[in-house]
Amino acid sequence: MTEQEASQHPNPYATVELRAEFRGPKGDTYRLPGFWDGGRKFKIRFAPLAEGRWDFRVTSNIERFTGKIESFTATPAVTPGFVYTFNVHHFRYSQPNTGHYWLGDTCYPLAILPPDEFQRLVDARAGQKFNHLRGLLLGDEANAKRAIPTPDQVSPEFFQGLDERVRYMNQKGLTFDVTLAPNAAQLEKLLPNWRQRERFFRYLVARYSAMNITWQGFQTFEDDPESPALLKEFGDLLKQLDIYHHPRSTGAASTSGSLASSGWMDYVTSQTSDPDVFAVEYQLYAAPFVNTGAGAAGRGAAPAQIKVDVDAVRRRMWNAAINGQHLTLDTSALNGGAAEAAATQAQHLRDFFAQTRYFDLEPYFGIEGARALALEEVEYVVFLERPPSSENPVELTVPKSGYDVSWFNPITGEWVKEHEFKGDRFKVGGPPDPSHDWVLYVRKEGKKQGMMRSYKLESRTPVMQELQVNRNEVPFTIQLPSDSALPPGVPLEFNATLTRPGPATRNMIWMWTGEASSSGFGYRVLGTKQFGEFIVPANIAREYPTALLVRVFGLDGNGKLYAADKVYTLKK
Repeated sequence: MTEQEASQHPNPYATVELRAEFRGPKGDTYRLPGFWDGGRKFKIRFAPLAEGRWDFRVTSNIERFTGKIESFTATPAVTPGFVYTFNVHHFRYSQPNTGHYWLGDTCYPLAILPPDEFQRLVDARAGQKFNHLRGLLLGDEANAKRAIPTPDQVSPEFFQGLDERVRYMNQKGLTFDVTLAPNAAQLEKLLPNWRQRERFFRYLVARYSAMNITWQGFQTFEDDPESPALLKEFGDLLKQLDIYHHPRSTGAASTSGSLASSGWMDYVTSQTSDPDVFAVEYQLYAAPFVNTGAGAAGRGAAPAQIKVDVDAVRRRMWNAAINGQHLTLDTSALNGGAAEAAATQAQHLRDFFAQTRYFDLEPYFGIEGARALALEEVEYVVFLERPPSSENPVELTVPKSGYDVSWFNPITGEWVKEHEFKGDRFKVGGPPDPSHDWVLYVRKEGKKQGMMRSYKLESRTPVMQELQVNRNEVPFTIQLPSDSALPPGVPLEFNATLTRPGPATRNMIWMWTGEASSSGFGYRVLGTKQFGEFIVPANIAREYPTALLVRVFGLDGNGKLYAADKVYTLKK
């Protein structure tokens, strides 16, 4: 800006408008905002979506900038590109026929770590083949106030430093999972009204959308009644402004699945370590899932509450993966060397799936006594948290054929080859060492390798099933609670009674939810057993009394999902 222009815009962050329209070699057009980068400097960042000549035209409320037309030539990409959702429950890179197996770690103070500590973490995770790193955009609360000193100002110096960190992560193959704030309260404190938030969101898109990122809203959203509305405000603006369509979600203390119908999210995160929640929600939503709770204390607890050991983390990782979820660890929740041990075992998990058609694998229900993923007629992955026994036999049903069979040690990453199998019912015997968990891998190796050479990434698109809610079809009903009025915050007895027991309902997977629909907060997971006790959280509603919809889902042994509902009055 000239001296005169600067005098007309003493706060250019708030008053200068700058945009550019890019036209690609095939005539496709994209419009991006620019951003103020301190002093009299403005920038427009753009990542070309195709090689060849690009023309761009600038518009601004600074007259001297408006109408500027320039061009440049984009050379072939040297990286796989950005991350996108793909094939219903999976991810891919923008480069054709390149799958993406999401494996991340969490470092909330990422933006404010000492430089040498930041570089050590990034180098370590990149060396272990991680490809995501999740952190708070503004660091801690004190630093957030320095980054956004007033609702109408930002600190370019802070964001310039963050730019370099995001670039370094991207150069090492790590996508930055951008978490706006710990919760809605901090964001509202920094940016009290929607105009201030919109300006800041535009600034973020202008500054970071040309980099390899995903959007993750808040660290958790359930404890603040304003979170769903603020997340939708943010997500809807991202849909409008982010021309690269980086994946959008939010962190959660339990699961963000309750927000999946709000229209702005395109993948689901969950921090609960309960595999039954994974299994049910996977059948509900046509979106990829990322589990962020493998290093947390478990079942919705915040990571800082308690430390867990590496064996528990490994089992949680594999339980999440075998239910179709991708993984983001939180190694900060581990003590000492356990963090690096867990990261190494996560690398073993990633190496295992890298040699499969992971972008085609879906939960498989032709198994008893364990859980499995499969691309049917090609490969089957079975996680055995404990060895089979006479009380808990494991049997895999497959199309009749010949199969290669191996055991995979999730602790060491080592393989143990088994005898080939011919038939259609594989009775799983004991693993090589029954003292820990194992992975059984059954496949047609020749067919799998032939498919790996295919020009097309996916071989088949998963078909989402229809949730069965017809009372004449649902094989269970809600027996308890029996009262019509329920109090929040106290233990309540619950029970789903089977009305048509049979082979398919012998090993049902359950999930109970509660939702005060008038509050617009979405549902909360109350429990994952057929019967027991649950507590309806007091912050599930804005006002009392209110109507509470209690719903129980049941996933039977054939993979069919049912639901039964009951409406109660919630009274304090």
